[in-house]
Amino acid sequence: MNNTAPTFARNDSMKFFRTLNSRVNNYFKENNIQKTGNWKLHLKTVVMFAMFLVPYFFILFMAMPFWVHFLGAIITGIGMAGVGMNVMHDGNHGSYSSKPWLNKIMGGSIYILAGNVYNWQVQHNVLHHTYTNIPGHDEDLDAGRVIRFTKEAKWEKFHAFQHYYSIFLYGLLTINWCLTTDFKQMGGYLKRKLSYGDAPNPKNLWTGLVISKIVYFSFWLVIPLLFVTWWKVLIGFFAMHYTAGLILSVVFQLAHIIDDTTNPNPNPEGEIENTWAIHQLFTTVNFAPRSWIVNWYTGGLNHQVEHHLFPHISHIHYGKIAKIVKETAQECDLPYYEYKTMFSAVIAHFKHLKDLGQKPLLAA
Repeated sequence: MNNTAPTFARNDSMKFFRTLNSRVNNYFKENNIQKTGNWKLHLKTVVMFAMFLVPYFFILFMAMPFWVHFLGAIITGIGMAGVGMNVMHDGNHGSYSSKPWLNKIMGGSIYILAGNVYNWQVQHNVLHHTYTNIPGHDEDLDAGRVIRFTKEAKWEKFHAFQHYYSIFLYGLLTINWCLTTDFKQMGGYLKRKLSYGDAPNPKNLWTGLVISKIVYFSFWLVIPLLFVTWWKVLIGFFAMHYTAGLILSVVFQLAHIIDDTTNPNPNPEGEIENTWAIHQLFTTVNFAPRSWIVNWYTGGLNHQVEHHLFPHISHIHYGKIAKIVKETAQECDLPYYEYKTMFSAVIAHFKHLKDLGQKPLLAA
């Protein structure tokens, strides 16, 4: 990744974000509601954690056929992704509650999802939300050599098939988290002195990472091995992770890795053409905005435009402020990308992967 951070243009002749921010603030003020979560989010938290943990205890303490065990692991994976998108995500953005301690607890749920708070906040809150879709700075664009997400990435012959095989690799996301990614990220971020908030203490972070991994594997592997046959435990563990990884990968890819979005590069002076807020409109896409089930389960991540512009507002409000964002963007003659259904966004994403998989034409 590039260590020289780009800057954003400051001249916004249309005053887009100033106008938008004023209108959104007025919406909350006029309706006398807080920007953080409410009872709807709290109820959903209970539902997501129940989906995530109840099958685990049934598997431990109830005799069942293997197919039921396997189905329970898949349900656990669905709950795992649900906790990540609805609870952990809002918590680590500080939007779950107006109480910092509650945000910290909910954000800390990432530890039982196989992740790490420090790594996630740097990778997501700092790098992804600041440098969205900028090659060399947004790590969400970096899939190693195996998948080519941008035209800047080196092309390999096997990329011609990436629109076929990528879906199988997407499911490995959270398994990589718990096995290798967290260790690589922490080493890299500490070396670059990156942080979200107070400067990190490397000793404390490394100690916390090791302890959290020991607790994680004890809960999900060691304890189950005391009650369930080893091969059932391993298959169930993999099924849980693969289900969660597939869901999380697809949801996040639909919002940014799609033909409509751009991958702006800084000019020779290191500046991005647009202001930060306008940059978000060019690099982000909504999908299925009117689907209540998609909106409910994905934690409002189908309203990705609203999330990127207002990450400190809880996702339960995105459906309401979307109209304000869209109208303001249109008034300023700016893009507001959205796909009416999730299916159409999925098709567009894999079509984009197919296009990126073609051998680049040599410059004349």
